[in-house]
Amino acid sequence: MAYILMPASIIHSISISRFGKPILSFPPSYKIRRKPAPPGAGAFKRSRQSPRPPPPCRDPPKDMSVAVPMSQMDVDDESLPNSRSSNDREGMVSYSGRTTAHKKKYYPGTIKIFGVDLSPDNVAVAMVYFVQGVLGLARLAVSFYLKDDLHLDPAETAVVSGFSAFPWLVKPLYGFISDSVPLFGYRRRSYLILSGLLGALSWTLMATLVDSKYGAAFCILLGSLSVAFSDVVVDSMVVERARGESQSMSGSLQSLCWGSSAFGGIVSSYFSGSLVDAYGVRFVFGVTSLLPLITSMVAVLVKEQPVRGINHSSANYDFLRSSRQHVVELWDAVSQRNVLLPTLFIFLWQATPQSDSAMFFFTTNKLGFTPEFLGRIKLVTSIASLVGVGLYNGFLKKVPLRKIFLGTTIFGCALGMSQVLLVTGLNREWGISDEWFAIGDSLIITVLGQASFMPVLVLAAKLCPEGMEATLFATLMSISNGGSLLGGLIGAGLTQLFGVTKDSFDNLSTLIILCNLSSLLPLPLLRLLPQETPDSNSETIDMELKSN
Repeated sequence: MAYILMPASIIHSISISRFGKPILSFPPSYKIRRKPAPPGAGAFKRSRQSPRPPPPCRDPPKDMSVAVPMSQMDVDDESLPNSRSSNDREGMVSYSGRTTAHKKKYYPGTIKIFGVDLSPDNVAVAMVYFVQGVLGLARLAVSFYLKDDLHLDPAETAVVSGFSAFPWLVKPLYGFISDSVPLFGYRRRSYLILSGLLGALSWTLMATLVDSKYGAAFCILLGSLSVAFSDVVVDSMVVERARGESQSMSGSLQSLCWGSSAFGGIVSSYFSGSLVDAYGVRFVFGVTSLLPLITSMVAVLVKEQPVRGINHSSANYDFLRSSRQHVVELWDAVSQRNVLLPTLFIFLWQATPQSDSAMFFFTTNKLGFTPEFLGRIKLVTSIASLVGVGLYNGFLKKVPLRKIFLGTTIFGCALGMSQVLLVTGLNREWGISDEWFAIGDSLIITVLGQASFMPVLVLAAKLCPEGMEATLFATLMSISNGGSLLGGLIGAGLTQLFGVTKDSFDNLSTLIILCNLSSLLPLPLLRLLPQETPDSNSETIDMELKSN
């Protein structure tokens, strides 16, 4: 699953940046029919007729080969292919010297979700994505910890949050490592176990020892690295699994992955606030530290052939050589004009400044929004993001990219100005409470923000040349994430420049207006985008959903 880092900081679910952030931010079993037995079958009596001689044996066709499954369990096995042994065919015997692929058979009692059998491998993949979604449990806790326990200003909070996003900028590197350097003889299972342990360590330190902004930044960085690495590994497993499947089955597998992550995010949304309100941030960090261990435990379900007899010195040399070759291929691909110019637009479109941190401090310190209420808003925005995906797939996927970016940017800029109404209190003069205004505004902006970000994924997928789809797509998304990081840092600088602190919000309205107007700056560069409409087939949509 390629997780895409949405613009801005770790508190994106409870604050708003330019139109991308909210104010706070089993199928019926196959029937086996047997041929009915003839009358008298099984009776203990002899036939008076002499037995018929057997028919003459005919020579079988020379090209005939028979694939015989060794057992029912082998036929029903749907393991994830290993990257080094994806051509293996287990449980099959060929009588002509050739291996013939058999069709997969399904037996009564098979449980399916989204049309995908819940084999151990698929369960492992779904659980990893679920963990990635449910880890949002700690987002509000981190925000309140930085603000109330470490007493950081909005600008400092934005810097710490931006620093923690760095592991998402080098995701292709994790793919090179996983593919080229087996760990304890495995290329997937070992790294999933290690990622889970690393995540558990980071949140355990947050719950016990960390008491400074540098320690908090380091632990949040480790947690982000854990999620980013496990995301790359499980994405490669999905790619290997889908390579030998039909387009329909591939789409079903993508739906299972994305649905698992979305379900985890929705589950954690409300509890992220209520747990902070009832037990405090340290308790939430302690609970969160248990979640990455699920990734480590389900890793043993991954069926992977161990890599044996590795010459480590040769392996290191091969890794360096393949890495150098990948870098050269990436540069050759990115430096092409039809790829470079749209990539530049994506970066600049994401790099506009954001006022997330400042709005979080205002809604909590000035308006008195509680963690429980912010959790409710987070639940609303999590559901709203699904609505945004549906809006794009239903109405916008055939619209030219330039028109989508133009319309959503202008409309998003206007909607973003509604924050000024909340800061100045005009909504109360109109008889709208701050709570209801925040919920409504966050709902609308999240739907628009999600619908406007989907074309970025489509554009990145269209730019990838054949043979480098996965690597170049990850690289383009890393560039997009880099733009988001830069926008957050610019926003932190503007927050400091305008004197917006945890207690002073006199210039917050000016900061909001400036950040929203800056989102219009990349519009003159729309000519850098291709003019054709985005691909509307299901494969592209599956990539959108998975990447989201």
